[in-house]
Amino acid sequence: MSGHSKWAQIKRKKAVTDRNRGRLFTRLIREIQIAARLGGGDPEGNPRLRFAIEQARKNSMPADNIKRAVARGAGGEGAAALVEGSYEVYGPGGVAIVVETATDNKNRTVGEIRHVLGKFGGTLAESGSVSWMFAKTGTIVIPKEAVGEERLLELILEVGAEDLRTDDPEFFEVRTLPEDFERVRDAIGTQHIPIEDAKIAMIPANLVTVEGPEAARLMRLIEALEENDDVQNVFSNADIDENALAET
Repeated sequence: MSGHSKWAQIKRKKAVTDRNRGRLFTRLIREIQIAARLGGGDPEGNPRLRFAIEQARKNSMPADNIKRAVARGAGGEGAAALVEGSYEVYGPGGVAIVVETATDNKNRTVGEIRHVLGKFGGTLAESGSVSWMFAKTGTIVIPKEAVGEERLLELILEVGAEDLRTDDPEFFEVRTLPEDFERVRDAIGTQHIPIEDAKIAMIPANLVTVEGPEAARLMRLIEALEENDDVQNVFSNADIDENALAET
């Protein structure tokens, strides 16, 4: 089982080393609120909420912040009416981008996204014109230092995982069908194997190589999108020329 996207590796390391803790907390809080609203405020019966809380704790979010986010999401006083959405975008070099959001004001969000696209050379695409290039896939990222490849492979195959990606020097990436994601993630967790990141991601069927100035401009566009508080995830089909990183 092999295969690897350099852009996925770049994004993962950027996420792991995100220096803006306030923005990270905003995204974690919104995920907790959405999970609590959709599945209830008891993490024992709500796997999405349980994992969101685990991620918040791992990133040193204060317990009171977590408690308030659960209460708001579950319908307590001051409950936030967050709505999940997605936008399809064409970026520099013809790259396809999917932007996932969680917002209490869709008009504000789309206005801010349009502003970023206009500034960095992206265009908002019609619904369906980009998403068909991607497949919804469960992704679970695990540090290689935490578990051996043979042990992990045996475990995930027993619970229905689709693939194990090994090319990244620091992380394994387990891939699943969306409907199997929570079962596989929870099976890994019950073995006390630490999970760096886990989500339903949009995985491109094919990658588009982007080099030189276009690659640098694309990087700035994606980073600007990720800096928006309403944006939860940004996925693209770009295979970035690593030399472009020095230009950003």
